[in-house]
Amino acid sequence: MTGIRLPRFALAALFLGGLVILGAAVFLGLAHRDSPRGAAGTLLASAIGGPFRLVDQNGKMVTDADLKGKWSLVYFGYTHCPDACPTALNDIAVLKSYVTAFDTPILALTGTPEEIAQAAKSYRVYYAKHPEAGGDYSMDHTSIIYVMDPQGRFTASFTHESSPEEIAERLKKLLA
Repeated sequence: MTGIRLPRFALAALFLGGLVILGAAVFLGLAHRDSPRGAAGTLLASAIGGPFRLVDQNGKMVTDADLKGKWSLVYFGYTHCPDACPTALNDIAVLKSYVTAFDTPILALTGTPEEIAQAAKSYRVYYAKHPEAGGDYSMDHTSIIYVMDPQGRFTASFTHESSPEEIAERLKKLLA
């Protein structure tokens, strides 16, 4: 039995179609990156975020409904991440001087593997545990800081490579 062979023009058309879709996604992202509303109100805004039920550092249950009514930065960080997490969390902490006027506590949330998987699915986050010698492990994962508006809609994003100044400047535009 032989596999299906596509003519060269079909392969070229598929490749070109993929490039067009990728280009449109990049254009859409750049178009909304600097707008005062960010991605709120776009198809992208409804694709990221959603229901979760996790426990905070004080043992209190927190759901997505608890974040409604206020701006939120959402970041999936892992204690066994040597690179991105310390940088991203440090940058978020550095923003404290800017956000103190907004009474913004940092919540560290966790849950069962199933609860974490549900939250990661809602935010389109990839993560994978990689065993290391000696029984330890590291985590490979999406390193995006999501900005969620008071209605719980995705509005903007940053990476662990974004500087605190860049983040603060963008937040000023969004909160204005």
